[in-house]
Amino acid sequence: MGRTLLTSADDPQPSPRTDVTVRSDVTVELVKSSASDSDVLFAARVSTLGEQSIGELQKDPERSKGLINYLMRDRHGSPFEHNSMTFLVSAPIFVFREFMRHRVGWSYNEESGRYRELQPVFYVPGEDRKLVQQGRPGKYEFVDGTPEQYKAVTETMAESYRQSYAAYQEMLAAGVAREVARATLPVGLFSSMYATCNARSLMHFLGLRTQHELAKVPSFPQREIEMVGEKMEAEWARLMPLTYAAFNANGRVAP
Repeated sequence: MGRTLLTSADDPQPSPRTDVTVRSDVTVELVKSSASDSDVLFAARVSTLGEQSIGELQKDPERSKGLINYLMRDRHGSPFEHNSMTFLVSAPIFVFREFMRHRVGWSYNEESGRYRELQPVFYVPGEDRKLVQQGRPGKYEFVDGTPEQYKAVTETMAESYRQSYAAYQEMLAAGVAREVARATLPVGLFSSMYATCNARSLMHFLGLRTQHELAKVPSFPQREIEMVGEKMEAEWARLMPLTYAAFNANGRVAP
């Protein structure tokens, strides 16, 4: 059976609007790590040296650099898995839905709208975010929007967020369960998660979710997940500089 919905003009007592916070950034924090170039070296050398591989770590840094480059170039991938990085990511929900397409070598735990009241923090594009898509699927590009388009996007999103969060609050106040009330909230809502990976899985992620002049294979990521990838990449480059250099030198293709 159909249902008649009241508009604000029909409703003699429209619901009050709720103030919301909007942001155009994402945050990435390296929470903990056990990751260094030496993890790659001893894992690779165990093939020929057995338990003596750990004793080889401090010998001939140039030889170690060459070994890592060889492993990357010839795509011997398993030595790059013996490390771990855990990141705390704060981003819009639509970023996490793309993130979770990456299943091999990743572990996730995200905040739950079933168990906590979600906060009114939402995403709007920054002024440097390209707004207009040109071209056909598979062969398109994004270009800057006009000032009028940026204004329309910002104002329309903010108004939509206010209305959806007000509806969420009304349902909670009426005693509706959080897991039901959250259905009114959009994917522009900010969430947070822990994401744990190893260098190999991170390289695969970066190869698909970032654009880079050194990449052999072009990628066309959504800008918001690329922003997360760039911050992760900066942390990883600091932890494993030889591995990072080899990744770039070999076209940013995961081994």
